Amino acid sequence: MAIPNIRIPCRQLFIDGEWREPLRKNRLPIINPANEEIIGYIPAATEEDVDMAVKAARSALRRDDWGSTTGAQRAKYLRAIAAKVLEKKPELATLETIDNGKPWFEAASDIDDVVACFEYYADLAEALDSKKQTEVKLHLDSFKTHVLREPLGVVGLITPWNYPLLMTTWKVAPALAAGCAAILKPSELASITSLELGEICREVGLPPGALSILTGLGHEAGSPLVSHPDVDKIAFTGSGPTGVKIMTAAAQLVKPVTLELGGKSPIVVFDDIHDLDTAVEWTLFGCFWTNGQICSATSRLIIQETIAPQFLARLLEWTKNIKISDPLEEDCKLGPVISRGQYEKILKFISTAKDEGATILYGGDRPEHLKKGYYIQPTIITDVDTSMEIWKEEVFGPVLCVKTFKTEEEAIELANDTKFGLGAAILSKDLERCERFTKAFQSGIVWINCSQPCFWQPPWGGKKRSGFGRELGEWSLENYLNIKQVTQYVTPDEPWAFYKSPSKL
Repeated sequence: MAIPNIRIPCRQLFIDGEWREPLRKNRLPIINPANEEIIGYIPAATEEDVDMAVKAARSALRRDDWGSTTGAQRAKYLRAIAAKVLEKKPELATLETIDNGKPWFEAASDIDDVVACFEYYADLAEALDSKKQTEVKLHLDSFKTHVLREPLGVVGLITPWNYPLLMTTWKVAPALAAGCAAILKPSELASITSLELGEICREVGLPPGALSILTGLGHEAGSPLVSHPDVDKIAFTGSGPTGVKIMTAAAQLVKPVTLELGGKSPIVVFDDIHDLDTAVEWTLFGCFWTNGQICSATSRLIIQETIAPQFLARLLEWTKNIKISDPLEEDCKLGPVISRGQYEKILKFISTAKDEGATILYGGDRPEHLKKGYYIQPTIITDVDTSMEIWKEEVFGPVLCVKTFKTEEEAIELANDTKFGLGAAILSKDLERCERFTKAFQSGIVWINCSQPCFWQPPWGGKKRSGFGRELGEWSLENYLNIKQVTQYVTPDEPWAFYKSPSKL
């Protein structure tokens, strides 16, 4: 597919089905991470804009055109959005690349997943009609009970910059499928395609207030959304420290939250792998895909010492072959990281690892042929000790640290030696061993003989400090539903007879 040459759309805030200038008229620069140039501006919402969006959402829930819709009616909107996204795929992928820095073919693949995700939740919205009211069997014949599944209400959705439109879709699609009114606050570092979703919703006629989109800074737009008394739930994907702030603020109103936070996932490689090159490629993909900016990245390679020299030699050969370039170039496999701040943070992690005694086997610096942009070579760090920062903390960049093991017990101990618990991978021919590790891994996701495949049907999420709750699949739809018990006394003409009737005293 040809990469189009396009202009950056100049959008406002998307509130109540319309484009509206932020009340304080503030805007933030959009910086292309590939060349460090300002390529446009996004609106910066503040508390007043949040309040306007919440009022629009409340109004949408009261109106027949959204609040009283069936799942089948909502499915039509979701499918129309999917069709529009597919129609605009080349433009959206290009906007994502120049805003985020990921290789264009990755961005295009993300857009395909966006389309599939909206279509998937359209199917679930339709299926919800038959599950809206479910009978519950009781042990007493004088009562009957059923459960209603209803939209939770107004939901605040806060999304990250590493998969801008896809992470937006992971939250928006199930929220709309459930019948909620949603307010999206994307990361200020990559908001362009999320704003374009607003234009798509306008084009397909999504009822006003069903979805509002507020770009801006976290403390100016995100915080007021979290603490707003008329927002019924917050779903957040992002860093651990921000997740703690959100959870603390939401707790003041006993507001439910779903948190998908960071990770430091292990990939355990045994000496009985099926094929050396296949295992090496999955190891690279698990850490360097999306420029290494993946919360579930298997960034801790735990390798059996009997195969370590051979494996690392081949890993080095493959790593040197990765094309690092402008992400719009054909066959680019590693683009820039998102921002100068992230660039400097990653280099500091690498420098600290070296100071602590680790060895930089490869990379660790800017590629020589790229003088501008936030580019970092894919980096492999060996001689790592479990006390080191590089072992413990999430880097969120193309950095892989390596440690060897002798026995299964040691491998499991190393794999679980982290405060995070999002993903974990094992590469081995022995499927019984893989099953043992599946049970032993302290994580929400396990990959066997692969790393990082992600589908919209199974659940996604972690444990420990990687957060709680699940995205994707039917589990995500449940995030946005209220379960209401309805119990009826079926013999109202017969007295309950708990108290003595005054007429019989």
